Amino acid sequence: MKDIYTDIGFAKLDLSRSERTGMPETIYAAGKSEEQLLKILQTFFEKGLSVLATRCSPEQYEFIKKEKLPVCYDKTSKTLVLKGKEKSAKYKGKIAVLTGGTADLPVAEEAAKTAEFFGAPVERFYDVGITGLHRLISKIEEIKRADVIIAVAGMEGALATVVAGQVKAPVIAVPTSVGYGASFGGLAPLLTMINSCAEGISVVNIDNGFGAAVQACRILRLKGTKDE
Repeated sequence: MKDIYTDIGFAKLDLSRSERTGMPETIYAAGKSEEQLLKILQTFFEKGLSVLATRCSPEQYEFIKKEKLPVCYDKTSKTLVLKGKEKSAKYKGKIAVLTGGTADLPVAEEAAKTAEFFGAPVERFYDVGITGLHRLISKIEEIKRADVIIAVAGMEGALATVVAGQVKAPVIAVPTSVGYGASFGGLAPLLTMINSCAEGISVVNIDNGFGAAVQACRILRLKGTKDE
């Protein structure tokens, strides 16, 4: 019987997620010691499996890097990718990732890097917030060509509503914790997005770029993959 997980003492690593869900394994690096994260990555590497680590700190990466594992780290999104021998899916269609402002980049890049890891083409449209509506309007025809749109915004979080009123594609709204005191660490944009008057919006948790990318890829999967 093929192993579906492996027990390494402090963690039980899922070896069959890709077969069950069509997406490789992802691990949440925050809260794990450098030694724990290294052991997890080494185990996946020995199994020939690809894995994405989210919320990986620069310190964790520097520790991992010393061990010569084939990893790629992005400091903006804090994502770390370990490529295994398994074949990656190549999705048809395209995901557009938008931000209200530059301060939303870490969350947006977590979404973009995650989607790319899963095999989805991504186009970025950053700093197109509605306070300078001309910036969004100048890109709207390009944005309309996307099959799924991820709108990342803090402050009052109105970007998703404005975009959803202009496009046919589903919009996934990501509230960020960017903003002054009354934004309550992202609660204000979260409520704005949930209460949007524009149809076709779904909302993920505050700063959850990863969750938005997973949802976007599952929508995009309906178009099939290039190897089918």
